[in-house]
Order: sequence, then structure tokens, then C-alpha cells
Amino acid sequence: MALDQLDQTVVTKEPTAEGGQATVRTARRSTTFSPGNSEMARRITVLVFGLIQILIAARVLLLLLDAREGNGLVAGIIAVSGVFVAPFEGVLRTNALAAGGSILDVAAIVAFVGWSVLEAIVFWAVAIFNREPAVAAA
Repeated sequence: MALDQLDQTVVTKEPTAEGGQATVRTARRSTTFSPGNSEMARRITVLVFGLIQILIAARVLLLLLDAREGNGLVAGIIAVSGVFVAPFEGVLRTNALAAGGSILDVAAIVAFVGWSVLEAIVFWAVAIFNREPAVAAA
């Protein structure tokens, strides 16, 4: 939220019988700017989808680096991100490629792309309701 403040001082001379008198008047106008509904919806969309994408990327990275799943943080990230990867499992013939202890979670990569596409669709839907101020032709 932004605050725009304008102070304006006006000095006028009004003719009187004595030769003139100065009048000083100060006016203050304050205007508060805040994002509109469509901008707030866009910001919330960025936040939600950004968190989902961070979780999925962390999952891919942790599995690729063969992180110890006995660790509480690693287990939590894999469990929570599993909720967002689950709809995309089975899209390809294989869900994971294993080499040694590392696992490339192909389903998570597909989920990352899928959630990114869904985010773009939501952005477009929100943009439909974004009203730009009309510009008067000169």
C-alpha cells in the first residue's frame, strides 16, 4: 500500500478599500493506493504455485542427491511434495530412473511442468478480470 500526499499553498490578494489583503490557504490531499482484486489474486497465485514448485524441485534434488530419507526434514519434504506429484504419476511409462543410490523422479519433473502450465492458465483467467483504466485520446 502506498500513500501519496500533496501539500498546496495558495496565496491570493483580494482588492479591498484599504488597498489589498493577502489570504493564505493550505490544502492537504492524501490518496492511498492499494492493489486491486485481480492484482491480489495474481500475487496469491504466484505464492501458492511458487511454494508447490519449490517443494517439487526440492524433492527432485533430494532424491537425485540420495538424501537420507530417515531425516525428518527430507522425509517431510518428500511426503508433502508427494501430494502434488501423485496426480502425475503414471503419465509416462516410468516414474523414476535409478542409478546407484540416486533416483531421478521423472514423475516429479512431469508434475513440475504440469503445475507450471496450470499456473499459466490461472494467470490468464485472472487477467481476464483485470480492468485497466481507460486512456482518453488527446
